[in-house]
Amino acid sequence: MSTTTTKAPAAFASSRLRPERPAWDEEPGRMAKTVKVVVLAAVVLAVLGPLYTIVLTSISSQATITRAGGLVLIPGEITLAAYEQILSGGVVTRAVLVSVGVTATGTLLSMVVSVLCAYGLSRPGSFAHTPILFTLLITMFFSAGIIPAYLLVSSLGLINTYWALILPSCISVFNIIILRGFFMGIDRGILDSARIDGASEWRTLTEIVLPMSKAVTAVIALFYGVGYWNAFFNAVLYINDSAMNPLQVVLRSYVLQGVSVPGQIDVGDGAAASPALQMAVIVLAMVPILLVYPFVQKHFTKGVMIGAVKG
Repeated sequence: MSTTTTKAPAAFASSRLRPERPAWDEEPGRMAKTVKVVVLAAVVLAVLGPLYTIVLTSISSQATITRAGGLVLIPGEITLAAYEQILSGGVVTRAVLVSVGVTATGTLLSMVVSVLCAYGLSRPGSFAHTPILFTLLITMFFSAGIIPAYLLVSSLGLINTYWALILPSCISVFNIIILRGFFMGIDRGILDSARIDGASEWRTLTEIVLPMSKAVTAVIALFYGVGYWNAFFNAVLYINDSAMNPLQVVLRSYVLQGVSVPGQIDVGDGAAASPALQMAVIVLAMVPILLVYPFVQKHFTKGVMIGAVKG
């Protein structure tokens, strides 16, 4: 009896020390690996397929596009005439410069305001901490609407100015919450040591907090940059001068509304831009984000997850 009573607890303890692995940690079988490969391949094709078609159509001749019946899937005669045409007209070139300027200025301004706001809200005992945070959270669920927003922008004298493309979209409460969560997760001992050494709040933020927050700030900057680059609704609402339109408005005009590209030979009133010209404008709109994203992608998952989990 004594032998039985001593072995049972030992066996129970052994089973407790080696619990079963959860299902997501198990080594997948051959069938599971095959399914994963097939699914990932399908996702890659779904993403790269349209991109391949757009780029190939933009560099194809009109004869190749006509034989393909629209979008080109099989390479034929290659030409850069579409890019030469849209860039020589001046409209697209000016729109690209407007978009680059608005994106750079807006992203810088949004990051400065968001970082300062998030850092202030992350410090316990800061001035009006709870009311300000509560007010920001309310704006995530309720908004005044388009007409009050237009009246506000108009009363501030921002109609038909580039600031109308920046200030109405300057702040994202979601991004502030992510930054605040990351700042709150920084070890308090590090910040207390800086204060003991006589560092001000500004020096603590610029020399300690921000260098430790490169991942999350890179991700938030990407969020703001993509938002400004892809925005067109503010331009439609607040800009009356076509020379001030960003690239996305020009893209909308050429691709969706069928406006003729400057220098194109019209075949009649309201003639739609040719597929090569339309696809070339789309490519120009995609290239900057595709060039920037690889440099930020390594920080993307880390920055968002840390900011969300620790918040």
